[in-house]
This record gives sequence, C-alpha cells and structure tokens, in this order.
Amino acid sequence: MSKPIEVALDTCVILDLADDDEAVIGALKTISKKIPDSQIVILPTVIQELAAITKEGDTAAERALAVKALKNIRGPWNFVPVICFPVGCGIVEETARKIRGKGLIPDEEVHDSFIVAEAGLRGVSILLSSDAHIKDIDYNDLKFLMDSCDLSCPLLVSPRKVVALFSE
Repeated sequence: MSKPIEVALDTCVILDLADDDEAVIGALKTISKKIPDSQIVILPTVIQELAAITKEGDTAAERALAVKALKNIRGPWNFVPVICFPVGCGIVEETARKIRGKGLIPDEEVHDSFIVAEAGLRGVSILLSSDAHIKDIDYNDLKFLMDSCDLSCPLLVSPRKVVALFSE
C-alpha cells in the first residue's frame, strides 16, 4: 500500500478555512478531486501557533477562529495532526536557521521557517500558504537548500493559485 500524497496547511490557511474562506474551500475541494489519494496534515508549528492564537490573538474573532480550527482538525475536517517528529527537532531547527540564513524567509519569521522545514522533514508534497513569506520563496533556491539538508522540498502554493490553475 502506497503512502498518500500529503498536503500541509499553513496557519493562515487553516484560520481562513475556519472563517469559511471560499478560496481555501475551493482549493481543498480541487486538491481532493485532482489528487484523490491525498491527505491533509497539520504540522507541529501550525498546531502551536493555533494554540497560541487562542489565548494571544489580536482580536476575539481571531481567537475564536483558532479555537474552531483546533476543534475541527480531526473532525469534521479529517486532517491529520502531526504532533512531533521523534528525532527531527534538531533537524527542523537547523534547516529553519539555514532557510532564514539564506534569506529565503526573513529572520523575524521564525515560525514560517519552521513550517517549511517541518514540511520537508515530513516529506509533504504541497505546502498550502497564502503568506507571502512562504508562497513566494524561490523554489529553485529552496530545493537546493532542502537537498543539501537531505530533506524533500514541497511545492509552495496559495489556495487562490490552486483554484485558478486547476478548477474547472
């Protein structure tokens, strides 16, 4: 039995899903239709960010969306939360540092660099993000860096681009 193709969601995407964003809903439907054996995973840093937002979000609405997202991950959305990587924490930290060190993600966007590194360690095929710090990374530069770390390199794409390119 082959491993399903994994698609990871960035924090902003899962918050948008909790807010019933049409682009995110459309992207997930498109992915499900075009890649029927796909599985949506929620990476550890995304779970940590959502948990932090439930308490420290800028607005009550943002805090409520984070609570909704955390409650819906397993059901009704049927996503797979990735709680930790048994021996990968050091690998993630080092890779994230290299991503920021090469200027692929700004130094202050530590969590974004962790999300990309976690996706690579997990072997995720697609990382869905509407955050410019992630979706606009030069793929060739990231691929070179991830290869040098012996990690896979996910395709970085926004929900709107998925809908625009693949919806009928």
